[in-house]
Amino acid sequence: MKAFSIDRYGKKNGRISEMPAPEVGAHDVLVQVHATSVNLLDAKIRTGEFKLILPYSFPLILGNDLAGVVVRVGASVRRFKPGDEVYARPPQARIGTFAELIAVDENALALKPENLSMEEAAALPLVALTAWQVLVDSARLKQGQKVFIQAGSGGVGSVAIQLAKHLGAFVATTTSTANVEWVKALGADVVIDYKTQKFEQVLQDYDVVLNSLGADELEKSLTILKPEGQLISISGPPTPAFAQAQKLPWVVGLVMRLLSSGIRRKARNKKVSYAFVFMRASGTQLDKITALVESGSIKPVIDRTFTFDSTADALSYVEQGRSKGKVIIKVK
Repeated sequence: MKAFSIDRYGKKNGRISEMPAPEVGAHDVLVQVHATSVNLLDAKIRTGEFKLILPYSFPLILGNDLAGVVVRVGASVRRFKPGDEVYARPPQARIGTFAELIAVDENALALKPENLSMEEAAALPLVALTAWQVLVDSARLKQGQKVFIQAGSGGVGSVAIQLAKHLGAFVATTTSTANVEWVKALGADVVIDYKTQKFEQVLQDYDVVLNSLGADELEKSLTILKPEGQLISISGPPTPAFAQAQKLPWVVGLVMRLLSSGIRRKARNKKVSYAFVFMRASGTQLDKITALVESGSIKPVIDRTFTFDSTADALSYVEQGRSKGKVIIKVK
């Protein structure tokens, strides 16, 4: 099969080549990939930014989203059959959706929403699961609460706004001047143009912040939260609790304790909580997201589609940080 892989860490690494077809275990589903999407996570994995958390071996096929058709199922699989149209974010230890075929644990898979194309479905798994696990699992966002979602025009932000509105929250977000009206159309109640406004001077008494940006924005977010509010970051720094949940070596846990000590201390002083969320694969949660998609509550947002041969160009485009929504690679 053809696949886009890297043989070492580095920003410009990666090429399409022939690779062995994946082995299919008893609980695996072999999927012919029709479409995948590019996440900033893919670029960070390529450069080695997450090698402490995700110790991959080489050659490594990149890719964290897929939509496709089931080719074959393992002996113990009962939920899926050949011909099913599915989508998923594979478990983090077995990524590799920039390929013609991938074997995915059945627990990570879900049937594709019937009202979406393959390209639209491929735009959703990682970002929708991230939004779900931050807003539903971690924050337990309730109707009437106020949530600040940074980078509203990005992949996670564009879906998180829609999910938060479905949950009945009041939503504020940031974007550039050119995208203000576009983000309002997604449902945001307050849209801050970060080129002309500072969110920490505009917002106050928020219940939840979803942080996806850097250290400066993380610290400023503390100032807009009410007492007992929640600052939840998907961009770090990771916490000791995350290291423990991931069963990482104790020395890595110690590093994470040190890296996050400052923001955790400042959060305590503000009487708010700080948590780090690293999205995990879940077919069960994707089933719930499918229901929201089919009801019209969540719609995928696609910026641009690339051919499989242009995978390197798609990665470079995402690294620029200017895409509105998701960047798709059409594999089949």
